[in-house]
Amino acid sequence: MNDLRIDVADLLSHAAARRAVQLSAVVDDLGTPMAAIREPVDLDLRLERVSEGVVVRGTLRARYASECGTCLRPLTAEVSAEVSELFEDHPLDGETYPIEGHHIDLQQLTRDTVLLELPIAPVCSAGDPECVADPDPNADADTDVETGPAADPRWAALSTIKL
Repeated sequence: MNDLRIDVADLLSHAAARRAVQLSAVVDDLGTPMAAIREPVDLDLRLERVSEGVVVRGTLRARYASECGTCLRPLTAEVSAEVSELFEDHPLDGETYPIEGHHIDLQQLTRDTVLLELPIAPVCSAGDPECVADPDPNADADTDVETGPAADPRWAALSTIKL
């Protein structure tokens, strides 16, 4: 049984009806090659009946596991995202979600929302002294205080061109 399948018969039978939903559910295979959700996703939502169907608004929170893109140490962090999506009988592909009989399935909404919030290249927190998340690009270059970084000898011929 899908923990994210919600019966909305009470909302569909009353115009402008509302209901709060708070739940936590594990979503299998949720993540990217760089960050994975292995813990339950927390959903704090408000469901509201509108003329087109049911609007779902609220917050999704999840903890992801990854490794730092700079120092390669393991890290965990939280992502949080606001949602406001429409579920309707005749959904528009890629724009709204389906109402199946008198149920809505929040699994695809959860997947879509959480995946967009995961970092592409996770890094340690800014306060970690052992990991320099924003290294100085000139730290290893030969630098002269007056002229800046040493010129690459492959480009030396271009300095002779007079414009």
